[in-house]
Amino acid sequence: MSDDFSQLKTVLKTSGKSLTGPRKAVFATLRLEQPLTVNGLIARCSPADRASVYRTISLFEQLGIIQRLQMGWKYKLELSDAFQSHHHHLTCLNCSRVITISEDNELELRLQELARSKYFVIKGHQLEVQGLCLQCQNKI
Repeated sequence: MSDDFSQLKTVLKTSGKSLTGPRKAVFATLRLEQPLTVNGLIARCSPADRASVYRTISLFEQLGIIQRLQMGWKYKLELSDAFQSHHHHLTCLNCSRVITISEDNELELRLQELARSKYFVIKGHQLEVQGLCLQCQNKI
């Protein structure tokens, strides 16, 4: 079992939960994929049923295993920073493609400076930049 699955198992065990088939499927899918909608996650977690995936999503959100990425009025799900490196997203307004961009130290320092200037302490953040991907730019 990989370190990620060992960490997942530890988080679940600490909460009195076990690593069931649907929980393993949801976690494995989110490890391999870009952020997914709930329907996209359900489709990729077959044979786990819809209700099991919804219960797993709810539990994983409560335990901080996954997080929601607000994208306009919609959202997608991905593993939290506890299970992957911190990063940000570029979202195409035309095709909804999500491009992950690695953490940038200068950007992170600037966010801390901005927060400090407003007497604000950052506990976490997500950054989404909206625009058009290369494929959609070429269609215009």
